[in-house]
Amino acid sequence: MGIKVFIISFILTSLIFSLLYIPTQLTRPITIFKPSKSFIIPKPSNPFPVTFAYLISASRGDTAKLKRALLVLYHPANYYLIHLDSDAPETEHQDIAKFVSSEPVFGQMGNVWIVGKPNLVTYRGPTMLATTLHAMSMLLRIAKWDWFINLSASDYPLVTQDDLIHAFSDLPRDLNFIQHSSRLGWKLNKRGRPIIIDPGLHNLNKSEIWWVIKQRTLPTAFKLHTGSAWTILSRSFSEYCIMGWDNLPRTLLLYYTNFVSSPEGYFQTVICNSEDYKNTTVNHDLHYITWDTPPKQHPRSLGLKDYRRMVLSNRPFARKFKQNDPVLNKIDRELLKRRRGQFSYGGWCSQSGKRHNTCSSLQGEKYGVLTPGTGSRRLRTLLRKMLSAQNFNKRQCK
Repeated sequence: MGIKVFIISFILTSLIFSLLYIPTQLTRPITIFKPSKSFIIPKPSNPFPVTFAYLISASRGDTAKLKRALLVLYHPANYYLIHLDSDAPETEHQDIAKFVSSEPVFGQMGNVWIVGKPNLVTYRGPTMLATTLHAMSMLLRIAKWDWFINLSASDYPLVTQDDLIHAFSDLPRDLNFIQHSSRLGWKLNKRGRPIIIDPGLHNLNKSEIWWVIKQRTLPTAFKLHTGSAWTILSRSFSEYCIMGWDNLPRTLLLYYTNFVSSPEGYFQTVICNSEDYKNTTVNHDLHYITWDTPPKQHPRSLGLKDYRRMVLSNRPFARKFKQNDPVLNKIDRELLKRRRGQFSYGGWCSQSGKRHNTCSSLQGEKYGVLTPGTGSRRLRTLLRKMLSAQNFNKRQCK
């Protein structure tokens, strides 16, 4: 009798602990969409020469731009993590989740995720930097890739992903595309000395950053650098920023927590003060961006009059664009070979025998096939120029 009571008690206790444990197992930092059972891919190894991991960030009211950006940037070789600001209403979060879960290709490949516990992002505060590092850490854990790219929903590609993969396929995997400069100019007094506090680090409601009256002296333990917040970072350098084997990334993260517009300086300062990585920088953000004269807080919104200069720049990305601006349709039609509501053209989804090139579904037999076009040639021209001995060595960290 005593043995039976013991066994029953043991079973009940085990059941209680199991029920307590289940919620922790179901709580994930990202939303994962399960692959379709009828799908026979992916293969054991990725047949594409290089892969990219994208963070696509969006704010309240950006859902339409976010959906369009994801379609034009999508490729089965890559990985995509979507971050929609926690300040956005629940209806927008549900809208994005429904959009991703309802696209068959995303489910088949299982390479699109949504941050399940999004951050509150404050403009000019370190919460944007924290979001980027958060995304890096998740993507490092769940996928194998070569370069990390951060974009916003207001960015748009000027080349197909086949073009981008093909152009990068011959590059050393340790290169980091970071626009950087040690000449801070007016930023020394406007960025380097002020101390700010971002309420987004401890409040649930969004508000402007707080300015501390007392200022600080410029650092002497490291040299400040500045540049563009938009980067393409190697996997090796991304690992260093997340799991640094020396204390530099963590020291600088603490410093930049109280720094105005920290995304425009953190990665630049880390890489240019690192003996291991300072010679891996390509001093360019690979974006086409234009500013008013004198410059305002945000760059100009691009339109049809900017199209020719965008193409001649040979850059793979441009920003920023207003929602559904006519120039986006022109980019779709002439550069991305994309029809409304479909993916950008690529070998993975091209259908033989069709009068018009369409890209709406995955063609299993063409998984691993690339069909680069003029975008690849334009981008390779730019990369050759930047990586020539004359330009590359002269523009390293100073």
